Amino acid sequence: MNIQDLKSKFIEKYGEGDVDVFFSPGRVNLIGEHTDYNGGFVFPCALTFGTYCLVRRVERTSFRFASLNLPFETELSMDELTAPLDDKWVNYPLGVLAQFVKKGIAFDGGADLMFYGNVPNGAGLSSSAALEVVTAVAINDAYNTGLDRVELVKMSQKAEHEFAGVHCGIMDQFASGMGAKDHAIFLNCDTLEFDLVPVKLEGAKIVISNTNSPHKLDSGKYNERVAECAAAVKAISKVKPIKNLGELDMTSFNEVAGSIDDEVVRRRAHHVVSEIQRTSDAVAELKRGNIDVFGTLMNASHDSLRDDYEVTGVQLDTMVEEARKIDGVIGSRMTGGGFGGCTVSIVKDDAVDTFISEVGKNYEARTGLKPEFYVAEIGEGGCKLS
Repeated sequence: MNIQDLKSKFIEKYGEGDVDVFFSPGRVNLIGEHTDYNGGFVFPCALTFGTYCLVRRVERTSFRFASLNLPFETELSMDELTAPLDDKWVNYPLGVLAQFVKKGIAFDGGADLMFYGNVPNGAGLSSSAALEVVTAVAINDAYNTGLDRVELVKMSQKAEHEFAGVHCGIMDQFASGMGAKDHAIFLNCDTLEFDLVPVKLEGAKIVISNTNSPHKLDSGKYNERVAECAAAVKAISKVKPIKNLGELDMTSFNEVAGSIDDEVVRRRAHHVVSEIQRTSDAVAELKRGNIDVFGTLMNASHDSLRDDYEVTGVQLDTMVEEARKIDGVIGSRMTGGGFGGCTVSIVKDDAVDTFISEVGKNYEARTGLKPEFYVAEIGEGGCKLS
């Protein structure tokens, strides 16, 4: 659906008049999983599909919300902007509006908002962050609030915490807000220092494989992992004061690992600390043009997520196993929160068609699920389109 089609749908819903269009992308994380809420490194890039937000300011003192993807619509008064609704998609943009209100920003009038997303739902490519960030970018522009982009990213993260109940790190919102074409973001999630790294995969492509086994971060498992990492920090702090696992390297972790009595919690921490090191190493190798080494580190990342962190599951593991059987696959791993969703693979150009055909056939035969594949293009972060 192009911009003119979206505007026509908006006018059909809300009537004639000017309308502004904004876009924020979904993301794929190349390496660095479940490290963001532990103050570690991540390496995501923005995709060319995401969420559109159409906005028109109005004189009445209420906000109307509609989606071209989901049937629920609502109208909320100014004094209803700070309380979540029951299990509705509107909580994502509503949670962002609540952050503006909490900052003391007074809206001099309401707005009509319409959303459209082409991120596959449940794929683990961060449709929720795209929805939050596009709302933040749109409201910031429409009401000329003057907030910088990093602040909008932080507000979007808080919306996810407070209105969706997912205690996510900053990665998804940061990638959606700060992405740049043909670059991935090497982000320190503790300090928010970042480096835009050119992704030059000479003779290879990034292929995203959707298991069509939807992940659901608010199912409790994600928050459980967050709590387990907090338990590891609490145990380690008795012998070495730290505020998060990102402060440790493997040498220092091995010195204090014995302070964690719970074997499961110890494995969770081992994944986090080793993944932070893998991510740093992988980015260094990519900068040197060593794509094969980058792929080896991707493989090790998935294995750690499977064995130590236990967030993969049958479908993701099957997809990765089938991918690794194909000649020309440089590396393959789950991406996102896990518990379903997508894998990301680096595949040599002349193997892409075989990859899609063979992995698709074999995965469906083993799981009964029909997968989808996307040859990824790396796009820009949140922006105004018209």
